[in-house]
Amino acid sequence: MKLIALILGLAIGHAATRRLKLRELRWFDPYFDFALARSGGRSRPVAVALVLVFLAIVVLPVLWVSIVLQRTFIPWDLPYLLFAVFIVFLCLGPRDLGSEIEDYCAALDRGEHDEARRVLTELSESRSASTGSAELVEDAVFAQATNRIFGVTFWFVVLGPVGAWLFRVSDLLRRRAAFEAARHTPKAEAALPAIEIVHGALALIPARLAALGYALAGSFDDAIDCWRGLGRPEGRPLHEGNARIVAAVGKAAMTGYLEQPANSSAAARNSLRLVMRTLFIWVTVIALMTLFGWAV
Repeated sequence: MKLIALILGLAIGHAATRRLKLRELRWFDPYFDFALARSGGRSRPVAVALVLVFLAIVVLPVLWVSIVLQRTFIPWDLPYLLFAVFIVFLCLGPRDLGSEIEDYCAALDRGEHDEARRVLTELSESRSASTGSAELVEDAVFAQATNRIFGVTFWFVVLGPVGAWLFRVSDLLRRRAAFEAARHTPKAEAALPAIEIVHGALALIPARLAALGYALAGSFDDAIDCWRGLGRPEGRPLHEGNARIVAAVGKAAMTGYLEQPANSSAAARNSLRLVMRTLFIWVTVIALMTLFGWAV
């Protein structure tokens, strides 16, 4: 069932992303602002605990619906399947990564650098994005692939709709906190480290499985050698370590295997191509797990 829901959610999300804004979930912003206000200014352990409480409040309705549907129907019945597909669709976002890369490359090809910079700013979550930086584009694609696709997919397989929703809400809260912190909102600046700890912990395993997927989908030897050379991220926050691994391994996996990026447009297309190949590997593995009864 998870395999079917995942495939349908991916397909619907890609087809409908330009028509629907549901996945941006902006109606949560007032709640997130309230959470930031209550979590900011606390000690780190207390702030982390409060972040977990605020996330649990948002996750509880999805958990309740999942329990009701599973008790009322068997998991293979249509209501539960439709609910799972809907959750996957909402969580694989907030925007379709492939569509954003297409918009970015199209803007560059037309010479619309302001539009390309706007899209890259969204991807990289940076206010100083440069459209000529191929490395920045690659880093952004691999980091967002973890946040938008692989993290959701991993937790959906592990915990079902509840896991996917938990990961998505944690990422949305992180994005909101980062946005407000960039505006120098004191409470957001104080709460952001605790939020990044929670999201970084949730992304820890998906990021490393994504990196392994990049190695399998690209130049395996180059990717593994790069991964070994990274060493331990001493003193580096968990979320930065996750982004560092996927970006470094992803770029190494493209060495000698995909078209070498001569510019940021080619870099974006090559990075997305590697992400899609890795996603295909993930879906294949999930299908095999389902076949052998390891993922239901």
